[in-house]
Amino acid sequence: MTLEVFLQNLANGISLGSLYALIAIGYTMVYGILRLINFAHADLLMVAAYVSFYGIMVFALPWWLSFLIAIVFTALLGVSIEKIAYRPLRSAPRISVLISAIGVSFLLENLGIVAIGARPKSFPRPEEMVWNIKIGDVSFLSLTVIIPVVTMVLLVAVTYMVNKTKTGTAMRAVSRDFETASLMAIDVNKVVSTTFVVGSSLAAVGGIMWSLQYPQIDPLMGVFPGLKCFIAAVMGGIGSIPGAMLGGFILGMGEVFLVAFMPELSGYRDAFAFVILIFILLFKPTGILGENVVEKV
Repeated sequence: MTLEVFLQNLANGISLGSLYALIAIGYTMVYGILRLINFAHADLLMVAAYVSFYGIMVFALPWWLSFLIAIVFTALLGVSIEKIAYRPLRSAPRISVLISAIGVSFLLENLGIVAIGARPKSFPRPEEMVWNIKIGDVSFLSLTVIIPVVTMVLLVAVTYMVNKTKTGTAMRAVSRDFETASLMAIDVNKVVSTTFVVGSSLAAVGGIMWSLQYPQIDPLMGVFPGLKCFIAAVMGGIGSIPGAMLGGFILGMGEVFLVAFMPELSGYRDAFAFVILIFILLFKPTGILGENVVEKV
């Protein structure tokens, strides 16, 4: 492999890893608070992509306004899902909430198929965001740089919020002991809603970035990215924001270089993520940066 090919694949791996990391952070935030795998998180990507698409193509809104509306709408949808599908089951057995999350995921996917249609649509790429960059013999789209930058900015913002603000302190308290936090004048419902706002907003940004990088959308577009981002979160240590970031980068880089070094295995690219998941669960179930958490019965 020449240096130019290596650098090309490195850029692609960083870009893909950034997408995985961005979406995985939303998974890990919700799990950190509620110990819930929010399977509907992946479908929020699809919702944000379609809101952006119709904002630009049907209502002729500026791309930046369509993206902003999509993020706000997805955040509100995430909070609504929590209030309607998860909050009434908060004291129920854990399996009941998990089944509810799976049900919400199927509901969003099938509503999309019925209301929008299953035929894929081409996502518009704003000229201001997409151009070619050439450095020596290496050329790539501007999105290869924009996506990691956006991911790092949002990671810094989320990390600052969690570690340096009162809301973040409340989130960490609730994640440690739900019942005790509610006895210490912490509005648990508000903390959970805030977590869903942040997580759903990250999913929306991830969905928009994904649609720009791979400009074809359909109602099931979030299924495989969602599974892989969940794997990235588990790999890094679910419940750990830096862990989700690390897991996303490892998974993205691994997929790209697997195809680069062994092109004959390109058909097994998706299987690579699940093989990694199996090894992580066998040898380090808590993930790379995860902590041992005692589950309360």
